[in-house]
Amino acid sequence: MTSAMTLSSTFLRNEICRVGRSLFERGYVHGSTGNISVRLSAEQGGGFLITPTDACLGFLEPETLAWVDEQGQQISGERASKTLTLHRRIYACVPTAGCVVHTHSSYLVDLTLRGVWHPDDIVPPLTPYYVMKVGHVPLIPYFLPGAAQVADQLEQRVAQFQARGLTIRAVMCDRLGPQVWGATPAAAMATLEELEETAKLWLRGQCSATPLSDTAIQALRDQFNVSW
Repeated sequence: MTSAMTLSSTFLRNEICRVGRSLFERGYVHGSTGNISVRLSAEQGGGFLITPTDACLGFLEPETLAWVDEQGQQISGERASKTLTLHRRIYACVPTAGCVVHTHSSYLVDLTLRGVWHPDDIVPPLTPYYVMKVGHVPLIPYFLPGAAQVADQLEQRVAQFQARGLTIRAVMCDRLGPQVWGATPAAAMATLEELEETAKLWLRGQCSATPLSDTAIQALRDQFNVSW
């Protein structure tokens, strides 16, 4: 699979705008909520691209995206989103992450208001594609938007799962929304879509559907090398 590291910075700027517009048009974000970033290789100039603060993801322009260096200092573009610190922490503790997407997806936020399935798994493993494409998604307690504690909590959660030999692709911030990462913007968006749709299924079923059995999950591990 093509990674974000092998793509040109121009392509990545356009891809951020494409993904942002797609998420906005389909209701995954609204108003000026949500943000997207990508990690740039040295060949691409290094540092990160991130959507500007208070930008609407449906109307992004490639040239206005914020470009910051490895330390988070602005190089060009409009002022970087206040979530830059959190995104940088994700990239630091997840070396394979090439893109981070944050939304206020309504079914996922609704789920935190009603009560998640478990602090280590906000929804149960309902479908094989959720197990394969998303995996475990822990809950991060509520903090003010942009609070430094969120990054600390996220790093701890990633480390906890890594200690168990598991890879996670997302966390859910209580009352705010998911932080999802992947190798590319398209990959991160696909994980977000599967996560939101699974939350929708769980809520539509009054949070009573039967999860996949341990036997079924083990078969997925054996057949597809699933991290669960």
